[in-house]
Amino acid sequence: MAGFVSHFTNRLDAKGRVSIPAPFRSVLVRDGFEGLYCIASPHCAAVDAGGNDLLAEINKRSETFAKLSPDHDALAIALFGASENLRIDGDGRMTISDTIRDHTGITDQVTFVGMNYKFQIWEPEKFREFRAEAQRRALAMLSEQRSASSQGEPV
Repeated sequence: MAGFVSHFTNRLDAKGRVSIPAPFRSVLVRDGFEGLYCIASPHCAAVDAGGNDLLAEINKRSETFAKLSPDHDALAIALFGASENLRIDGDGRMTISDTIRDHTGITDQVTFVGMNYKFQIWEPEKFREFRAEAQRRALAMLSEQRSASSQGEPV
């Protein structure tokens, strides 16, 4: 698998920097994106982060709306105007900006969560709570899918 997988929790240093996990940095290097694209998740108290694959997904979504339309402009402002392109230093660290802190509640630790084409940046306790709910939801979806397939319904 070539994407972002697993999760890691690291401490911020005194300057507000945190090391991006080495496996995630490897994916970013292969991706070839300069820096780290970050945008507040519209679904939870996390920040979506990544490179070209994340931007391609965002572009694909925005292309479904006619350019210069109010809907396209609103989406572009939400997805591009409210984003950040952060620098990764030579030691593989990023600075946790005030925008990220405000959206996530991060203070002294950061949890990085792989999601294949992107990863999320979380405050660790909020991630633990969200993960528990996500696991319950995923199990329910899988159970519904199994039930539908055993009844011969298309999945």
